[in-house]
Amino acid sequence: MATAREIGIMGEKLAQQHLRRLGYNILETNWHFGHLELDIVAQDGNELVIVEVKSRSGIRYEHPSEAVTNSKIKRIVEAADAYIQENDIEIETRFDVITVIFFGQNHELEHFKDAFYPTL
Repeated sequence: MATAREIGIMGEKLAQQHLRRLGYNILETNWHFGHLELDIVAQDGNELVIVEVKSRSGIRYEHPSEAVTNSKIKRIVEAADAYIQENDIEIETRFDVITVIFFGQNHELEHFKDAFYPTL
């Protein structure tokens, strides 16, 4: 049985593959600003895309997207703002969520574009 960390790493790798197949350019993975982290920073055309990845092994109690709480959103937006400032980015920014649910050797991936809007 894989640990939660291993499931998270596998989910992030699948999310990266998914985004590349869609033609996104992945700029950063697991980018840190202090204690804050962005799972994936990518560019889709003329948009900067901040992607939060949530993975689970089977459906136990909640869909992985339910783990993206208001406090989590606030931390993601704060980290995204730091990334944008640090890299002097001046293009539109979108926040997506990708969920990956593992069922044995299979998985289900869902990509939610514009999953939330920034409010600091």
